[in-house]
Amino acid sequence: MTVVDSGPAEAVSPVGRRVFVGMIGLGVAGIVFGSKVRSAIGSALSPVTESDPTGLTALLPTTGRFRFYSVVGFSPEPPADGYRLRVDGLVEEQLELDLGELGRMRQVELVKDFQCVTGWRVEDVPWKGVLVRDLLESAGVIDGATHVVFHSFDGVYTESLDLDQARRDDVIVALEMLGAAVSRDHGGPARLYVAPMYGYKSLKWLGRIEVVEQAAEGYWEARGYDTDAWIGGSNGRDDEPV
Repeated sequence: MTVVDSGPAEAVSPVGRRVFVGMIGLGVAGIVFGSKVRSAIGSALSPVTESDPTGLTALLPTTGRFRFYSVVGFSPEPPADGYRLRVDGLVEEQLELDLGELGRMRQVELVKDFQCVTGWRVEDVPWKGVLVRDLLESAGVIDGATHVVFHSFDGVYTESLDLDQARRDDVIVALEMLGAAVSRDHGGPARLYVAPMYGYKSLKWLGRIEVVEQAAEGYWEARGYDTDAWIGGSNGRDDEPV
């Protein structure tokens, strides 16, 4: 599992015709049936410590250096009346910001890796956006709040951070990545990027930031993944934090 899957394959090894045809079939199944099939393909082709020895990952649907992943199996569209990011919950003033308003806020730039919990990473990804901390300060967090819940406008995906984590200077609402606006397949027009944690914490298609009084279990935490998904401390394999 992860929000996006592995980068480009390395050298191609010879494979039999039956394996080749079978993998093409799996690729088509991934297009037709969505995230669960694509996730299984990604797991089969991307071992924790090795790249795909067949090179066939290059034949499956990708978004640049990332493999596409969605918990609902497709890229949702923003609301028909235009994108708005809501900041609400235990705040003094509820915010609803369109892309223009987000773009006029202070922008920070990061060049950080994107690390999957299964062990692969895409190195040196440029990111640009608004600190979650700045959004929380603009809204005014009320005493008693302890956590922040992030909601995807896909209607299913959620994630959470405690307030200290959310206020870090490497946790942003990303408006740009890879030198361009965040694409729809990458989770645009705005997505969460949590640099020091595994990719499943970097929620795609961000639509709402909710300040709450107690920890809330996110989509992947409900399926057994760590809440505090620090790189190097969660899956027991990685020893280099981003």
